[in-house]
Amino acid sequence: MLKSSYKLNSITFITGNPHKVKEARGILNNLGITLEHADLGYVEIQGNLEDVARYGAKYAALRLGKPVIVEDAGMFIKALKWFPGTYSSYVQDTLGNKGILKLMSDVSDRYAEFRSVIGFCTPKTEPEVFLGTVKGRIGYEEKGEHGFAYDPLFYPEGYDKSFGELGRKEKNQFSHRRKSLEKFASWYKIQEISK
Repeated sequence: MLKSSYKLNSITFITGNPHKVKEARGILNNLGITLEHADLGYVEIQGNLEDVARYGAKYAALRLGKPVIVEDAGMFIKALKWFPGTYSSYVQDTLGNKGILKLMSDVSDRYAEFRSVIGFCTPKTEPEVFLGTVKGRIGYEEKGEHGFAYDPLFYPEGYDKSFGELGRKEKNQFSHRRKSLEKFASWYKIQEISK
């Protein structure tokens, strides 16, 4: 249970990615949580998404002295032994989508997952983490002008359009980020009621 004097309906999202802020605001505002934004930056330790989110949330909460969330997300491709995974941001900056398509050029198993982990922490609590996953497949070419990063490559299960072809509003209805944010918001609201 959160025992603090913090305003529980306002949280600071630590990220340098404006696309993530727009998506998160669109999701959390509908759940009654106001999202502020800070581009604080923090060292991403080696480990899984949960480890990175825990570390980042604790670091930022202590540095800012208020409740924060961070997100670590990645694309996990089964045929590539779940690469790029925790290295998704680095791989996006270096290989890009064209590099991923090249790695997948002779691969028939296109199964992939987008995973998002939200880390929450206050200066007086230990971090909590919340995982959201969307299953899907990697396309054979980039499609769509919406979204960012791997969105034009990823076709969510049951859809014949990539995330890049879906508008933010439609993507936000079921994205990996929505799932992790909803899990966080559900937990957070319970803390608010219990306070």
